[in-house]
Amino acid sequence: MKKNVVKWILIGIPIVAVLGISGIVLSSWVEHRTRSAQELEAYPAPGALVELEESGSTLHVYSEGAGDVTLVFLSGFGTSSPVYDFQPLYSRLSDDYRIAVVERAGYGWSSETESPRDLDTVLAETREALARAGETPPYVLFPHSIAGLEAIYWASSYPDELLAVIGLDVLIPTYYEQTGEDPSLSPVITFLARSGLMRNQPGVCEHNMPVIIHGHLNEKETEIACTIFFRRTHTRNMQEEADMLSENAALASQQGPIDVPFHTFIAKEGEELWKQKLSAFSEETGGDSVIIDGGHYIHLYDPDGISEKSRALISRLERQ
Repeated sequence: MKKNVVKWILIGIPIVAVLGISGIVLSSWVEHRTRSAQELEAYPAPGALVELEESGSTLHVYSEGAGDVTLVFLSGFGTSSPVYDFQPLYSRLSDDYRIAVVERAGYGWSSETESPRDLDTVLAETREALARAGETPPYVLFPHSIAGLEAIYWASSYPDELLAVIGLDVLIPTYYEQTGEDPSLSPVITFLARSGLMRNQPGVCEHNMPVIIHGHLNEKETEIACTIFFRRTHTRNMQEEADMLSENAALASQQGPIDVPFHTFIAKEGEELWKQKLSAFSEETGGDSVIIDGGHYIHLYDPDGISEKSRALISRLERQ
């Protein structure tokens, strides 16, 4: 009899533990979805939400300022809130130019999508979103990091739409081809983010959003940015971008030399190979390269210097 009791206890404890943990995760997931919906209602998108014809998904395009040239900002991999991430830079340029931040599917206020994350699809969605938001060329692209591949593909496919590209420590095919380094999403963080358990970690947003770490947001902006962080960390579309990186780098490379000036701001803290490849790529297109004292999110380290130098570059282009 005692042996049977012990046996059932040994069997029952793991079952109870699994059921308990499952209950906690399910409860957290339900609360996460509820709070996300409430936060979306409390803090609606500040820009235009445009529905894409092919996929039916919705992209967010934030615009401000006025001018004959529109500066289009394209975010790096995994940046949960591109609108806030680029704010320190575009706020210094929108007095002289029209600016537009396009948030890709699975980022910021944009919805997630079932569409593949190959460059053809992503670029088509970006261009359609801009058009539906009322934006028109000529554009100067400001890509960060992985968005460098989209910018290169854009310059190859539709050069007449672009005056120039001003890259912010961007990824280029020649660097990827030599290193083959793919971005990765931690399975643990992905689970915590999608289950909502991440919300229970004190300060997790403030300690992981670069724009907050660098002190560029006020208290209200930080509150809103953190709501985006909790629903746009390690999204499915971000994982698909990582999975497609090799194919996208190859596609961008196959287009050959681009006929659009490709200027680059390069992070001083980056590795030497990265800096060498970026500098050489810019030179090949007739562009300039400038080393900025800081890390990969260079637009957060020196927005004053980058905006001033960008304004000079654009003015030079407009006079040509």
